[in-house]
Amino acid sequence: MSNAPTSASKTAQGLRVLSPVAAAHSPVLSEAALGFVAELERRFGARRREMLAMRQERKARLDAGATPDFLTETVGVRTGDWKVAPVPQELLDRRVEITGPTDRKMVINALNSGACVFMADFEDSLAPTWHNVLDGQKNLADAVRRTIDFTDQNSGKQYRLADKPAILFVRPRGWHLEEKNVELDGKRVSASLFDFGLFFFHNAKEQLARGTGPYFYLPKMESHLEARLWNDVFRWSQERLSIPQGSIKATVLIETILAAFEMDEILYELREHSAGLNCGRWDYIFSFIKKFRAHKDRIVPDRASVTMTQRFLRSYSQLLIKTCHKRGAFAMGGMAAQIPIKNDAQRNEQAFAKVRADKQREANDGHDGTWVAHPGLVALAKEEFDRVLQQHKNQLHVQRLDVHVTAADLLALPEGVCTEQGLRQNLNVGVQYVEAWLCGNGCVPLHDLMEDAATAEISRVQAWQWLRHGARLQDGRLVDEALVRKVLAEELAAIERALTPEKFAARKFADASRLFLDMVCATELPDFLTSAAYERI
Repeated sequence: MSNAPTSASKTAQGLRVLSPVAAAHSPVLSEAALGFVAELERRFGARRREMLAMRQERKARLDAGATPDFLTETVGVRTGDWKVAPVPQELLDRRVEITGPTDRKMVINALNSGACVFMADFEDSLAPTWHNVLDGQKNLADAVRRTIDFTDQNSGKQYRLADKPAILFVRPRGWHLEEKNVELDGKRVSASLFDFGLFFFHNAKEQLARGTGPYFYLPKMESHLEARLWNDVFRWSQERLSIPQGSIKATVLIETILAAFEMDEILYELREHSAGLNCGRWDYIFSFIKKFRAHKDRIVPDRASVTMTQRFLRSYSQLLIKTCHKRGAFAMGGMAAQIPIKNDAQRNEQAFAKVRADKQREANDGHDGTWVAHPGLVALAKEEFDRVLQQHKNQLHVQRLDVHVTAADLLALPEGVCTEQGLRQNLNVGVQYVEAWLCGNGCVPLHDLMEDAATAEISRVQAWQWLRHGARLQDGRLVDEALVRKVLAEELAAIERALTPEKFAARKFADASRLFLDMVCATELPDFLTSAAYERI
C-alpha cells in the first residue's frame, strides 16, 4: 500500500475524509484507494439508495397487512436448471468457520484457531469507530501479506501467524449503513462500498498472487435485487483492477425473513461469484420480529425459547440446505452463542453440550459447515462435522428432496411464553451491549454468551414489541412503560453493584440506558439500533 499524507480533509475525485487519520492508517487511505472508493460510490451509490427506498415501501405494505411469499415473477429462476460457478479448491472444505472483529490480536488468534475459515467482521461484531475501521483494514492487509504480529503490553506475550492459517473472508457493513467520516459531493458514502472497496483495492491482487482469493460475506440483504447490486459491484471492481471475472467469491447471510423467500434468486444473481448461503440465525430472529412489528398477533416469546427447533427456524435452515445443494452451492450453518466458561466445570459442560447438540443437528441435516465465536469451540464443532462428513469435504451430495417448505412454515409463530426473566434479560443485555458499543467494543461476553449487534437487536425489538402491543407476562402482568422503566432501573442497579459505583460512573451506562430506553419506548420502531448509536461514537 502506498503512503498518503495524514489529513483531516483530503480530496480524491470529490471524496473528502472529514476526520484525522493516524500516521499508521495513512496507507489505508492512499489517494488511489480513495479514488477507487469514489468511483464505486459514483457508480453504485444511487442504486443503493433506491434499494433502501424499496425496503421502506415493502415495510409499509407489511405494516398494512401484506404477507411475504415466494415471488411469482421469478418462478422461472426457482424451477430452472442452473448451478453456481465452481469455487476454488481451497473452499471445498469449510466445515468450521470462526468469526470476530478485526482487532489485531483477534485476527491472529482466529486465523490460528484451527478453523477452516475466519470471517473478519466489519459489521455486527465491530463497533465502527473511525479508528476501528481503519485499524481493521490495516490488520487485514498485514494478515494477507503474513506480516501481522502483536505483543501484549501487559503480559509481553507475542502473537504471530501459524504456517497454515484459516482462509480469510471479509464481511463489510450492510447496505443500510453509511461511513460518516467520508463524504462524496457532500453526502456520506456507503459503508458497504467503503469497507469492500478499501479491502479489495489493497489486497485482491496480493491474495491471488499468493494462491488464494478475495472472499466475502454479505450481510442483511432483503431481496435478490440487492444481490444483483453486489454482483454488479463485483464485476465492475474486477474489471477496473484487471482481475479475472469470477475471482471474487461471496457467501450471503440469509438473515432477514424476506430474503428467505428469495434464496434461489439470490444465488442466481451471484451465480458467477457465489460461495453459498449462511443461516444468520440471530439477525433472522431480529428480522422476524421487526418485519411484523405492526401486528399484535405476532408477539414472539422469550428469546431463550426461540431455538433452531422452532418450526419457522427449522424450516428456514432446511430450505437453505435444499436450495443451496440443488444449485451446487454451500449451505453454511449458524452461530451458537455459547462460549467457554472458566472456573465452573459444570456450567462449562452445559454450554458445550448445547453447542454439541446444535452442531450435531446442523451436520445431520446436511449443512456443509458451521460457525463458532470462540477458538475454544473449534475442535468441538469440527468433531461433529467430521463424524458426519467422514471422507467427504462437504455435503453437496445431500440433496434433501424430502424437504417441502411452504410460506406458512417460514411464517409460523414460535411457541413459548413471555416472562419477567425474558424482559430482564432483554433490558440487561441491551443496555450492557450498547454501553460496550459506545466504548468501541462490538463483541461482548455477557451471561456466558457472546453478544453482538444481532443479539442486541433481538433484545431491543422484543422489548419494544412487548411494550407496544401490551404483551402479558406468564404471571398475568401487563408489559407497560412503568414496568419497563422499573425493571431497567433494577438491572442498572445490579450492574452498578457488580462493577462498583466508581467504575459504573466512569463508563457510558447513563448514555446507553437513555438511548436504549428511548428506542424501546418509541412509538415507531427504529430500523436499526446501530444507526442511532453510530452518531454517538
